[in-house]
Amino acid sequence: MIIYNALKKEFIEDVRNDELVNILYTKYKEKIGQTSESEIRSWMNSLNRMRNVVDDPSIPDNSGIAIEFNIPYTSKRVDFIISGKDDKQAYTAVIVELKQWDKVEKVPGKDGVVRTYLGGGVRETTHPSYQAYTYKKMIEDFNADIQDLKVELSPCAYLHNYIKAESNDPIEDEIYKVYTDLSPVFTSGEGKKLRDLITKHIKFGDNKETIFKIDGGRLRPSKSLQGCLSSMLKGNEEFLMIDEQKLVYEKAIEMAKKSYKDGKKRVLIVEGGPGTGKSVLAVNLLVNMTAFGAACAYVTKNAAPRNVYSVKLKGTQKQSVIKELFMGSGSFVDVEKNKFDCLFCDEAHRLNEKSGMFKNLGENQIKEIINASKFSTFFIDEHQRIHIDDAGTIDEIKKFATEQKAEVVQMELQSQFRCNGSDGFLSWVDNTLQIRKTANFDGFNDYDFNVVGSPEELLQIIKEKNQVNNKSRLVAGYCWDWIKEGKDDPSVSDINIGNFHASWNLGNTATWAIDPDSVDQIGCIHTCQGLEFDYVGVIIGNDIGITQDGKVYTDWKARAKTDNSVKGLKGMSKTDRDEANRIGDQIIRNTYRTLMTRGQKGCYVYCVDKRFADYLKSCKKEDK
Repeated sequence: MIIYNALKKEFIEDVRNDELVNILYTKYKEKIGQTSESEIRSWMNSLNRMRNVVDDPSIPDNSGIAIEFNIPYTSKRVDFIISGKDDKQAYTAVIVELKQWDKVEKVPGKDGVVRTYLGGGVRETTHPSYQAYTYKKMIEDFNADIQDLKVELSPCAYLHNYIKAESNDPIEDEIYKVYTDLSPVFTSGEGKKLRDLITKHIKFGDNKETIFKIDGGRLRPSKSLQGCLSSMLKGNEEFLMIDEQKLVYEKAIEMAKKSYKDGKKRVLIVEGGPGTGKSVLAVNLLVNMTAFGAACAYVTKNAAPRNVYSVKLKGTQKQSVIKELFMGSGSFVDVEKNKFDCLFCDEAHRLNEKSGMFKNLGENQIKEIINASKFSTFFIDEHQRIHIDDAGTIDEIKKFATEQKAEVVQMELQSQFRCNGSDGFLSWVDNTLQIRKTANFDGFNDYDFNVVGSPEELLQIIKEKNQVNNKSRLVAGYCWDWIKEGKDDPSVSDINIGNFHASWNLGNTATWAIDPDSVDQIGCIHTCQGLEFDYVGVIIGNDIGITQDGKVYTDWKARAKTDNSVKGLKGMSKTDRDEANRIGDQIIRNTYRTLMTRGQKGCYVYCVDKRFADYLKSCKKEDK
């Protein structure tokens, strides 16, 4: 999606007539939503400078201009693109990352990271050359037409307010040379050099043809962690670390290596919602620190992703190695202090106090993980706590880290790499389920969301989507008993809605998410949390509804008797009804939030309660 596109001569005219910012603001509101005053000011400053750069006869008038291009599958946007054809009539484009910065400090020891004034203070951020280069690579990775037509994309950065020192300027320091060579950086007074770069690549206009190919080209299938795991463990770079992902990654590497050398405990807490790349980061860190020579493990309570990873790695690694690399959260009860150099704990919100089948072992899983490792990273989203026993919170991690005299750092991931990168869809889910109010929606972008009229229709949609690459699944709220007898028989119907009959995922497999014949079976929260699909179909049961005055309510008593996630609430309600209802309410809302955000490309919903279905439809209309 592009907010603004025009020919070069039209762009210049829009700037000259002082109309461009108003056009951008109007189109931004139509396509994405409200924007901030600071972004509007940055448009005014930067686009006037870009007008000065391209307003030259050496750049053809019918070259294409695009502003604010949303990279597919992400929430990231490219500031400025100018397109045309080279001297051999091949399609080409120059990607320009625009910055308002006037000062920069280098950050030794961290790859591609600088320090500058951002958001009211001096903070670390990615070097603009690194940022422009990774945006270029992401466009190439996702866009089949760009690959097939061999469209040349040339990235660069323009810091038009930045006055460069005569020598040894930090923005061009040797530690950034690998990125400034790939993606040159231009500063104040270097508009002509930027123009020379553009004219080097663009000899002829293309009437925006390249822009249309970038924006409307055929998309390559999005990558999933489970599909790329084997390649990643071989050291291949399958996922680029961009923006705050890169900052978290570099901070984790810095802390891990310090702890490896000095033996002091350090804890990194990484907060991030669905699809922000927590699991990808955890695996990348596992690969990097293992290659460094550290004793490492990826840790998660949920067995479903570990089982899938084990199958995906079969034949490439010994099963004993896989078990050592991917461990359950209850594995550290009796582990000696600092046995591991690094533990990367994914889905930390799912950690329990006690371990073992009967929850009678150990004291607290957070405490035991920190004890067992010199450096621990906890990836957490407190809005994905979906079980009465879930005890993983940021406060608890900090408490146990402090008890063990560990240095604690907390960071946050915000960028979206699921739901087609639509922050708007995630905001909409939170707002619609009334988990938290989100004032502004950025739209669903190209994310496919719909409420369907029957479970049969939902199954048919998911089966059609699944034919492409076996990456679409049906899931449901836990409102139907899991019949143990005949659990290996798909004809045993757990979920019965009118004439619709289906089984929960079978008991004879631990890899429902990737099994070729499991599209007819329905997964619950416990079999899909921590995994992702292209499309997800969600059956919403009677445990959630809407009142006459528009309030979302939940009823934990409508959950199945076999659902252990609310086990104990009945007894608690006899002594503290309000607390039981609060916990049950949180579990149910978080369950549907998690289920509805498993799909990278789309989510389809069927509601048993028609009034709740009508409510979802009305919310979708209102927020478009």
